[in-house]
Amino acid sequence: MIRPSLSLVFHAENVTKTYQMGEVQVHALRGISLYLYESEFVVLLGQSGSGKSTLLNILGGLDVPTSGAIRYKDHDLTTYDDSILTRYRRENVGFVFQFYNLIPSLTARENVALVTEISTNPLTPVEALELVNLGDRIDHFPSQMSGGEQQRVAIARAIAKRPDVLLCDEPTGALDLKTGVVVLEAIERVNRELGTTTVVITHNIDIAQMADRVIRLSDGRIISDEINTNKKAPSELAW
Repeated sequence: MIRPSLSLVFHAENVTKTYQMGEVQVHALRGISLYLYESEFVVLLGQSGSGKSTLLNILGGLDVPTSGAIRYKDHDLTTYDDSILTRYRRENVGFVFQFYNLIPSLTARENVALVTEISTNPLTPVEALELVNLGDRIDHFPSQMSGGEQQRVAIARAIAKRPDVLLCDEPTGALDLKTGVVVLEAIERVNRELGTTTVVITHNIDIAQMADRVIRLSDGRIISDEINTNKKAPSELAW
């Protein structure tokens, strides 16, 4: 969906991804074309196996397409080698996954500092943790936190480097409704206050209600791309 009034962040054009599994070819993406814009909150919606995670990984430079082009602003990611893709991920992209991947022996502050120490213009660990409402838990270890608190530490770590893009893969998949809403509120606040282009992938149709735009995938293809005209706050969601 072209939105000429907004600054373009990503342009994917006819992107395919094929995996070879023994003698079988698995077509994860089948000609994906899309535009993503500055400060947008986009939900990629689809069932398991629809291609959501593959597309997210390609946007984030964790994987490369079999064919097609991925442009990030003025840069063609498909021409980058591994070292340049590593720098792209380090400087421009924050990742949040279903599992928190925190280091158990480090406090919340120290887990976030792993990112801020290698960034050029980061938030401080305290600033990042306060942005996700964990200012009172900065010196706690993961084992002393709930699942939702650990996920918010993971979000703080992802956004501490002030990334242009935040990519979230089923960030509430391991959480109950109440805790999931708190995590979604943290992601929404980052999008709103930092202006970070945010992409959340989920199979949960209710989460799509908080997006600016909803892109549905099925069998490696985009089947719809719609602006959400009735956007809801995370606190209004139920599933």
